Amino acid sequence: MHKFIFSLMAIALLLGACKNNQRMETFTIASQRGDCVGVAPMECLIVKRDGQTNWEYLYQEIEGFNYEPGYEYVVEVIKETLENPAADQSSIRYILEEVKSKVQKNSEALPVR
Repeated sequence: MHKFIFSLMAIALLLGACKNNQRMETFTIASQRGDCVGVAPMECLIVKRDGQTNWEYLYQEIEGFNYEPGYEYVVEVIKETLENPAADQSSIRYILEEVKSKVQKNSEALPVR
């Protein structure tokens, strides 16, 4: 019986540890991409994080998100911190949790490059 309880506690501890490197974030995604430079010139999503008033470039894609120009989105994502990323890889990974809204419009006050 003690082994069973110990096993359940170990599983709960491991599951809790897996979640420590993840958290939820909400982004508003602009209706157009912007030219940006990461490793090479590319087009980035332009986002506002929850509570921000200024747009910023997101230099990576959101896994599972299918962007369509001309629509402004509000999405909930899982932000995951990677333990040992490759040398040319970000230490952060974004995974789509839910598209809260998708509205056809032209986003305003976008950054100019």
